[in-house]
Amino acid sequence: MKRILLLGGVTEALAIARTLGPEHIYSLAGIGRVPTDLTCQVRVGGYGGAEGLAQFIRDQRIDLLLDATHPYAAQISQNAASAAHLNGIVCWALRRPAWQPQAGDDWREVNDWAELIEALKPFRRPLFTLGREPLQHLDEIPAHQFWTLRALDVYPGNERCEVIGARGPFLIEDERELFERRQIDVLISKNSGGTATEPKLEVARERGVPVLVLKRPVLPGVEREFLTLGETLVALADFAQ
Repeated sequence: MKRILLLGGVTEALAIARTLGPEHIYSLAGIGRVPTDLTCQVRVGGYGGAEGLAQFIRDQRIDLLLDATHPYAAQISQNAASAAHLNGIVCWALRRPAWQPQAGDDWREVNDWAELIEALKPFRRPLFTLGREPLQHLDEIPAHQFWTLRALDVYPGNERCEVIGARGPFLIEDERELFERRQIDVLISKNSGGTATEPKLEVARERGVPVLVLKRPVLPGVEREFLTLGETLVALADFAQ
């Protein structure tokens, strides 16, 4: 019996997990909701780096490691590739394509937080869609700015930052209302790909709002890399035979 360890993080990972039987394991970092209606086993929490993950793979007699983590979870992806190599097992990855700028877009790529803050200086009403990272910088907000920060869950803000807890997929009508109500003049986003959060880019394009895009990290090479859920499922079905 071949056993699969699926490392989750993107929306497609849950769809894959729903196809897995009880001999397989779906692993989550613990951020966000944990599904309770799956046939496969669900593991929540970290492993203690590549060595810890490698030991787990040995203990559980895993035959295939499938990395379906977020495109910006570079350390987890590196640990996955290293752990699979240490055990001599196959490592695959589902890496959905990045969004591409279209006609009318004003995208400005930044490499890190320092570059982002420098590029943000001319603006007054930014919308952050980077997850929780901006929460570490709430005491650094310039006097001329008011931040709107959207994350998976609600967190405390301050007098110059409101945190919205919301989960995609987002409707374009709701994104239009958010941009209008908050008078957003710049959008800050990761280039996550997929459709769940893409409407914010459409609204930025409609309104002529610049987008500061955090550059994607370089991810490790793996034996097979998939761009879509469909081709991943086909490959898994073949592997399990």
